[in-house]
Amino acid sequence: MGRRWIYSRWFALGVGLVAGAVVGLAVYWGSRLHGPGLYTLCGTMAGGIAALVFYGYARSARLTELKVSIPHLTDLTFAVTSSNEGVAWRLFVESTTRVSAQPLADGTGVIREALNSLYALFQSVRTILLEARPTARAGGVQTVEHLAIGMLNVQMRPFMSKWHSLLLEWEKANPGLPESQWPQNKQCREELERMRLGMLEYIRGLGQLAGVQNVDAMLGGEATT
Repeated sequence: MGRRWIYSRWFALGVGLVAGAVVGLAVYWGSRLHGPGLYTLCGTMAGGIAALVFYGYARSARLTELKVSIPHLTDLTFAVTSSNEGVAWRLFVESTTRVSAQPLADGTGVIREALNSLYALFQSVRTILLEARPTARAGGVQTVEHLAIGMLNVQMRPFMSKWHSLLLEWEKANPGLPESQWPQNKQCREELERMRLGMLEYIRGLGQLAGVQNVDAMLGGEATT
């Protein structure tokens, strides 16, 4: 990401020098023109400047495109810009460092802690999205916000809505009993693992949009595709 910024800076400098030389030459010749020739030159320069401004805006809104595979969906094309790379990186770090992103094997861990971790992650993702400026849509491609909101609404929210209330109801009816005696403990763990594996694909996509190298290695080598 840093190297690409350096290259774009030198490219912009070169374009600026060439443009400056052209403008200077045009001003020189323009000073010697009059009548229709002068108006033609002014119109040409105005059109060229407008084209350069439009081109620069388009590049800032849509630098490159990247295809990301998401479960139950076809490959989606995302617009990658310098601004949403930073947002994707923050979302990737938040997601990978939470307990909810780690497997909860039978007989280990606590479901309540996993649910609390999911809730904290849900709030963090929402906060990051609210603080970031929306990415300008470029054509029909997706943006990092679509990926993050999909992770929240498709993967996390259904699981949390179902199992938080069920576990809370059992905890209130059985105070002091270990969670292992909850009749739905096994079923909840199985659904938690399926949800987590689905989340990993979204997290992997966030890593790709952020320009992370060896995303799978950072996720512990887990892959579902």
